[in-house]
Amino acid sequence: MFKLGCASRVCFKNEILSGLTVALALVPEAVAFAFVAGVDPLVGLYAAFMVGLLAAIFGGRPGMISGATGAMAVVMVALVAEHGVQYLFAAVVLTGVIQISAGALRLGKFIRMVPHPVMLGFVNGLAIVIFLAQLESFQVTSAEGVKQWLTGEPLVIFGGLIILTMLIIHYLPKLTGAFPASLAAIITVSLLVIGLNLDTATVGDLASIKGGLPEFNLPLVPFNLTTLGIILPYAFILAAVGLIESLLTLSLIDEITDTRGRGNRECVGQGIANTVTGFFGGMGGCAMIGQSMINVNSGGRQRLSGVAAATFLLIFILFASPLIERIPMAALVGVMFIVVMATFEWSSLRILRKIPASDAFVLFLVSAVTVFTDLAIAVVVGVIVSALVFAWEHAKHINIKTYDDEQGARVHELNGPLFFGSVKNFLELFNPENDPDEVIIEFQNSRVSDHSAIEAIDTLAERYIKAGKKLHLRHLSEECRVLLKKAGNLVEVNVLEDPQYRVADDQIA
Repeated sequence: MFKLGCASRVCFKNEILSGLTVALALVPEAVAFAFVAGVDPLVGLYAAFMVGLLAAIFGGRPGMISGATGAMAVVMVALVAEHGVQYLFAAVVLTGVIQISAGALRLGKFIRMVPHPVMLGFVNGLAIVIFLAQLESFQVTSAEGVKQWLTGEPLVIFGGLIILTMLIIHYLPKLTGAFPASLAAIITVSLLVIGLNLDTATVGDLASIKGGLPEFNLPLVPFNLTTLGIILPYAFILAAVGLIESLLTLSLIDEITDTRGRGNRECVGQGIANTVTGFFGGMGGCAMIGQSMINVNSGGRQRLSGVAAATFLLIFILFASPLIERIPMAALVGVMFIVVMATFEWSSLRILRKIPASDAFVLFLVSAVTVFTDLAIAVVVGVIVSALVFAWEHAKHINIKTYDDEQGARVHELNGPLFFGSVKNFLELFNPENDPDEVIIEFQNSRVSDHSAIEAIDTLAERYIKAGKKLHLRHLSEECRVLLKKAGNLVEVNVLEDPQYRVADDQIA
């Protein structure tokens, strides 16, 4: 069902080391997102381990990293605050069931409907969000509980370590590709901080990551309709947010690696991961674009890298917490800054003047909404705006070519789709008072798309009836005839020969 290994020893080494790099970067992220959701840090760490492991095994995109994410954490805040963490676990279980159902119904294919400007806005906005999230590390909390920006020597040390990390990541691959640059940078900067006894923030300053194995427990909530009514809305939102972020990340990794993941399988994989996580006291999660980029840039391409990352994370929790807690935050911030630079589509800035203004607007809109709300809302807004722009542009393309045939009938040859956006222009194309008694609307180069189009035809037919004219609809496509027949009583005019309304549907080959 899945393949974890590699065909060569070099591949195996790259996958393991890449997984180790990802695991180190996962620790502060999981702790931070647990704080965002209002739960214990171990709840976030357990989610990072279990979601990462199960999504890597059962998901549809080898090399993609999953875990606790900020996009889902912000949805959980209200549920945890109002009802407690046990209701969160129940909601996560239900979230997984919904995601499995989405995969079984093959809804993953709808990610193809996301336009390219929305994808560009998504990655650019996400790069900005990742960058802004790192700025919190430049702050310290005073004795009074007030956050203050670093100044003086602490800022110089912290900034210098970040720059050193970034320089190692940038230049080491030019010297050798035998070792992941991000991991080398983390180790080098950590040894430097420990060896020189530099006073700078470490992972342990966030919270202790020491814990035991996650234990299976049913969520301690009443199993009744009241509970279902509480968790179901959150579960649907979490499922949608998780799948949108996961499938968009899958598409991005596909583009980077020039391979193709399986969207429906990813839905099922994410669902399995969240369902199990809910039973083991985790906060749930989805694909993580930042960690996925770290993994890909470090050479991780197989499922083994995701499994290794999750396994190392569990080892950190069980045995190596004192060591991991000494890793300087500056090293991890430097890694994430490199991720920001790799994630942002700099080419999108160069093509702004070369693409339609509407696409440029969508790109900026999605980026802004991503920064100020969350990724799922941004993508939905982008798709809706793109669809409206598409409808508006196509509404302007409808037109008629008019001529009289040998029998003296007036033929209006319709060009362009007839749908909700074009019906107003469609009706304005005809003037029943100036047409002869026999009028033919030729649909060979058009199609009836929706109920609004049916109503428009009905309205036009009534106008010709009142003018004492006979209207023929010719060369309707088979799909259009089926749509019109299904309408039945929804329209007053029956387009299949109706003496009362004198409208004909000519079945001419």
